[in-house]
Amino acid sequence: MSSCFYLGICLYAPSLALSSVTNLPTWASVIIMGSICTFYITIGGVKAVVYTDVIQTMLMFFGVLAVVILCWTDVGGFDQVWDIAAQGQRLEFFNLDTSPYTRHTLWSTTVIGIFMVFSFLGVAQPPYQRFASAPTLAHAQRLPLFFLLGMILLWGVFYTSGLVAYALYKDCDPLTSGKIEKPDQIIPFMVTDKLSHLTGVAGLFVAAVYGGVLSSLSSQGNAIACVVWEDFLKDRAFFRSFSDRKATNVIKVLSSITGLIAIGFGLLAGKLGTINYVLSLISAAIRGPLCGLFLVGLCAPWANTKGATAGLSVSLVFNIWMVIGRYFVSGKKPVRLPLSVEGCPQETVGGVLLNATVSALANATLTIATNTTAAPAKVAKNTIYDISYCFNGGIGIVLNYVVSSLVSVCTGPCLPGQIEERLVYTPCLRFYRTVYRLVGGPGRLHDEAGKKPEDKEEAMGMLPTH
Repeated sequence: MSSCFYLGICLYAPSLALSSVTNLPTWASVIIMGSICTFYITIGGVKAVVYTDVIQTMLMFFGVLAVVILCWTDVGGFDQVWDIAAQGQRLEFFNLDTSPYTRHTLWSTTVIGIFMVFSFLGVAQPPYQRFASAPTLAHAQRLPLFFLLGMILLWGVFYTSGLVAYALYKDCDPLTSGKIEKPDQIIPFMVTDKLSHLTGVAGLFVAAVYGGVLSSLSSQGNAIACVVWEDFLKDRAFFRSFSDRKATNVIKVLSSITGLIAIGFGLLAGKLGTINYVLSLISAAIRGPLCGLFLVGLCAPWANTKGATAGLSVSLVFNIWMVIGRYFVSGKKPVRLPLSVEGCPQETVGGVLLNATVSALANATLTIATNTTAAPAKVAKNTIYDISYCFNGGIGIVLNYVVSSLVSVCTGPCLPGQIEERLVYTPCLRFYRTVYRLVGGPGRLHDEAGKKPEDKEEAMGMLPTH
């Protein structure tokens, strides 16, 4: 579910960029690029995915970096960009507000940062396929270090592009002045507005955006197809006798179906809000409980099947309920920082100065919002739906862990001797054994190391009756 929605976002983001620099409608771009990406995933398999990922990621990084450098040169250099951002209160590193309703604080961004690494690197299928493809375990263990370094560089470039855009348009905001319709269009607009005199730069930027996002699309599409085959189809009676060639053909069909689903979600994504906000909100709602399930398996050796099922179900329902409530019950939208149109050039239509009219409306709105002498407006109380989206993933993990543990204890927890030590985080297993001894647990703590498979099965079958 989460990956299919992510696929839609991956298609919608570059399509929005392309529609900003050309006359091609967003829906047409989604369909065309979705079809092309589906084709090469289906034909090439994981090898094509890995090779294209490398090329597309390099193109994305250097393409966006080139655009950022060219644009900050117009402003007067990075120091000037930083000073303008500081003056406009766009830099906030240590907001220590403890309210869970504040959208971004040091605490909330730390929580979502840890969750994103755990979710997208620790328990996701596409990274696992990379780990499994590495020649040795040592190689696989070094991959996350390179990944994190790359992410720091990549996100650094992306955040810098936002600061550059603010520095360029601090006195003439394209969104307020009506030059763009959505906040997500600000960077493509900046490219066409400031770099149109450089032949090919707009095309380079769109190629960079497409390259980066489609690399994610191909990874997720291939991963979904492989998971469906391995976990749901391969051991079924109808598919059990399939040769490797037939199995490959089935995976290709699944990849095609995945591409069609991506196109459908891509057409839907534009109606839900800004890209990063929607992706973080909905992905966390589903990935949070899923990460909680993995964490229960690793760090809750007492958990049984009933507990894990209950924990996943309760946390998933709760998180999805919060997302639905945020859209349909709360009604609150993220508060935007003040923007100005004072510096917009004057454009006359029918003898009316458009920038003066827009400026007057914007200033009037700002004055009404900030005037302390005006009658105070009735402020809506915060509800559970207004908790910062940064906490969604963490809530899913904690709720899953707690519910799984409680249900497992109530329905008969797994005993220490029933657990394969290699599948559990060692300190958690030691803690459980210690607690088990302290409460005087019945039976003997069996040491699984060195036992034959049949001995383990016998022990596991006998322990619950002790």
